[in-house]
Amino acid sequence: MKTSWPTLSYAEAKETYKTLHLWTQIIGKIKLAKQPWINHSWHITLFVTPTGLTTADIPDDEQHFQADFNFIRHQLEIKTSEGQVRSFRLEGLSVADFYAKVMGSLRELKIEANINLIPNEMEEVIPFDQDHIHATYTPEHAAALHQALLQAQDVLSQFRAEFKGKCSPVHFFWGSFDLAVSRFSGREAPQHPGGVPHLPDWVAQEAYSHEVCSCGFWPGNEAVPFAAFYSYIYPAPEGFERASVQPDKAYYHQELGEFILPYEAVQQAQDPSSTLLAFLRSTYEAAAELGQWDRKSLEKSVPT
Repeated sequence: MKTSWPTLSYAEAKETYKTLHLWTQIIGKIKLAKQPWINHSWHITLFVTPTGLTTADIPDDEQHFQADFNFIRHQLEIKTSEGQVRSFRLEGLSVADFYAKVMGSLRELKIEANINLIPNEMEEVIPFDQDHIHATYTPEHAAALHQALLQAQDVLSQFRAEFKGKCSPVHFFWGSFDLAVSRFSGREAPQHPGGVPHLPDWVAQEAYSHEVCSCGFWPGNEAVPFAAFYSYIYPAPEGFERASVQPDKAYYHQELGEFILPYEAVQQAQDPSSTLLAFLRSTYEAAAELGQWDRKSLEKSVPT
């Protein structure tokens, strides 16, 4: 069981992660441009598949299409309902190269897509069509991340099944580059302050319009330079940061305002899935109890 959870190193793979993050934003923004708005931005997300990440179905006039990152063949694939396929290799491409190839492929398929070229949720940004700096794609790092996403998705799906209130799908947000699932109490929340870099405040305010407890996985960033699982509640009730949670290696990150469990603690555990479930359940229970959620009406037992 331990070997099915791959070893991840942010220090070694971060340049690939940065490039992938920007590539997924390009593909995600195409989906954004084509879909009607769904609450909490759920319409823009990508989904983990056995081979990588997908947009799933996107309508375009009289045809439909989807774009897939294939981390086994290491290529991007665009397929249409007319049976047409365009694909290209990911290795050796800058963000600008990737953008040009995607848009060229869409034009060949007679698909129009106009997107905002400025990346979201990042401090320092370069327009996609001008970014020749981020150009690293190491297949081994992408493949390991994909395997970790598959494992995380399994456990997050189990956790999602234990809730009968309003709950999001298990999906991948390209803005923050994380796999997430969110539970809602059903009550409205105070207006979110916004302030997310290069993201309109109204988007954050709509996303956090109701009380929410979110958890997920991301491969690391400069604030947390290692792969990790996280869990937080908005708005955070008094005492949440002092809650006792499992396992022992989980801790509250003051700057982020959420509980963190290093991925390595899960990957090296005797039973990784149970270790991660303990983290998800204990942090949610602390949030729901302190936030006075109606747990009896929101939770359910799952048949084994």
